[in-house]
Formats: sequence, structure tokens, C-alpha cells
Amino acid sequence: MSSPPLLQIRDVETFYGKIQALRGITLDVHEGEIVTLIGANGAGKSTLMMTICGDPRARSGQIVYDGRDITRLPTHEIMRLRISQSPEGRRIFPRMTVNENLLMGAAVADPEHFEEDAARAFELFPRLKDRKDQRGGTLSGGEQQMLAIARALMARPKLLLLDEPSLGLAPLVVKQIFEVIKELNEKQGLTVFLVEQNAYHALKLAHQGHVIVNGKITMSGTGAELLAREEVRAAYLEGGAH
Repeated sequence: MSSPPLLQIRDVETFYGKIQALRGITLDVHEGEIVTLIGANGAGKSTLMMTICGDPRARSGQIVYDGRDITRLPTHEIMRLRISQSPEGRRIFPRMTVNENLLMGAAVADPEHFEEDAARAFELFPRLKDRKDQRGGTLSGGEQQMLAIARALMARPKLLLLDEPSLGLAPLVVKQIFEVIKELNEKQGLTVFLVEQNAYHALKLAHQGHVIVNGKITMSGTGAELLAREEVRAAYLEGGAH
């Protein structure tokens, strides 16, 4: 691709105190792509996602988004640049209704678009429409994950960061969530950076994939290439959900 990547990560190192969590991470996310980062629990996937958002901050290296260096920007400023995150563990507002959660997601977008954007979210996740006046905390795990993604979309992002969207969900709901991610990418051209333990579903969806082990990227390729690799199959797909 000739155009520069929408997101460029160069030699990023991140620490928690004295413990190094990321060791020289370099990867690109081009506009219109789904890029997946897979790895075992504790490999550094979520740390990278949070480092992009400025918390924790990269100790060294550079993160460039849409031509702008965001490495040292405060998190609230990064979030205003049309980057949206659906964090690990969902983190919806449990005491707020579905509708109120969507309003919180739309806080950085133009309020005029709220009704239209909420209607689009309900089209993607019809179950949320039926529960729009229900408190977030009373939803099932799958519905909460749908709400977390819908809330992230309300900010009209150019780049959607999804952290472990399938974690702890029933296989049928996982399939549904991944179908929505595919639809957002194919029909709306949304760029997605996806961090996931469910390697099979994530790589099947990905244009590009990376494997992270102990804070280092050990393998990269198209989603199909990584799915076909013996070492990926052995480490992440044996007995995995097909």
C-alpha cells in the first residue's frame, strides 16, 4: 500500500514500574484493514492497546496516528482524535441504562447525530434495542459486550480498538460479535485493531495478523498465513473453537 498507515507503532517499550511489558513492538494498521494481535494471557496484548491510548505511556518508541505523533498526548486528547476503544472486561456503566451508556460514548461526537448513530447501533445489535431502558449491569455478558462495542462506535471512530471482545462469552455470541466486526469493516470501511485470545476467529477475520510472546512480536503475516502455520496451530488452535 502506498499511503502511510493510519496507525504506526515503532519500537515501543512499556514498563509497569521496573517490569518491562512491551519489548520493541513495531506494527502498522492501514486504513480499511482489520489487524489482529494474538497471544497467550499476559503476553502484552492489552498493554499495547492501553499504551496506544496513553495509559500506561510508552517509555520509548513512537506511536503515530493519522500522521500525528500521539506518543506523549494525554489519554483524553487521544480519544478526541476519532480513536475509540472497547476495553477488556467491557467496563460499561452498570447503573446507567443502555441508552445512557450510548450517550456517554457519543460525548466526543456531534450530539446532533445521536439518534441516527443509536439507530445504527440497534441495527447492529437488535437485542440492545429491546433493552434500551434497562440498566447495563442487568444485561448478560454477551449483551454487555455488544453494548461496549456499540458505545465505542457512538464516537464515530476512524480507528476502533477492540480488546478481547470474545472473552468469557458463549460460542454463539462470539460468532455474532465477530460477524458484526466483519460487517463494520466491509460495509462501513471501519479500520479495526483487534486484540484477541480466540486465535481462530480473529485470524479468520484479519487482513494482517501478529503473534505476541512475552512482550515481543514473534510472527507476522496475513491472517490466512498465520492460520496455516504449524506453530500457530499448535500453540493457539489445538482444541480451539472452530
